[in-house]
Amino acid sequence: MQVVEGEFEIVSLNVSEKKGTRKKPIPKARFAVGQGVEGDAHSGLLEDRQVSLLAIEEIVEASAACVKAAPGAAGLVPGDFAENVTTKGVVLHELPLGTRLYIGSAELELSKIGKECHAACEIKRLVGECVMPKRGVFARVLVAGEACLADRCRYRIG
Repeated sequence: MQVVEGEFEIVSLNVSEKKGTRKKPIPKARFAVGQGVEGDAHSGLLEDRQVSLLAIEEIVEASAACVKAAPGAAGLVPGDFAENVTTKGVVLHELPLGTRLYIGSAELELSKIGKECHAACEIKRLVGECVMPKRGVFARVLVAGEACLADRCRYRIG
């Protein structure tokens, strides 16, 4: 199998205190094996959904649709889709399961693409569609570590 590598950026690192709420930006995230992002309400709940990731490119597109659907509405920002890591420069949902993600000093493995959107999803109600079911991805933490916005990130397939 051919090895494919690439780089991407961190736009935002996000956590929430309660499930079902938008996540707030934090300056640094700690990734714990078997848990996910320390201090996040979802930490340790699901093996295949320890860390959620979404590309800023998807948020920008959804934000434009949101503003079009509800003129005068505020645009969407990182964390609004409850993602832990907002990335730039990689099409996350096109990466195969098993892809290694190196975020700061942590190593993650892509474990799930998409999820069911719950009935109370604010974005789905406003725009008619949420991007997380098709374009959000999830990873499990293989090697604990920390990340901040300035860290270089890369992925490896194969």
